[in-house]
Amino acid sequence: EVHLAESGGGLVQPGGSLGLSCTASGYAFDDPTIGWFRQAPGKEREGVSCIRTDDDSIYYRDSVLGRFSISSDRAKGAVYLQMNDLSPEDTAVYYCAAPCLLGTEELVRYWGQGIQVTVSS
Repeated sequence: EVHLAESGGGLVQPGGSLGLSCTASGYAFDDPTIGWFRQAPGKEREGVSCIRTDDDSIYYRDSVLGRFSISSDRAKGAVYLQMNDLSPEDTAVYYCAAPCLLGTEELVRYWGQGIQVTVSS
């Protein structure tokens, strides 16, 4: 019943941009946070960005600060991630997740299936 669905991934050249979307359904949001994790090949999954949908507070990991922008539309049950100035180090499977705490995935109860973002020339 609970379902998080991502869209918008793909292949982009270094320096390019890509936007991700996630829609949530069937979830009783007892925690207002939602956001994005990612997992690069051979690396641990890490938090990318989280947002509080009640007051729009936002959080980014240092490596994406100034390049990525998160936003949400609670009425639509949606969260977005605009990624600019992408580099090969951003290549990963990106996961929508709720709740979202930037420094750990321990509190995540619901995951999207993941969407591939590949940055390559």
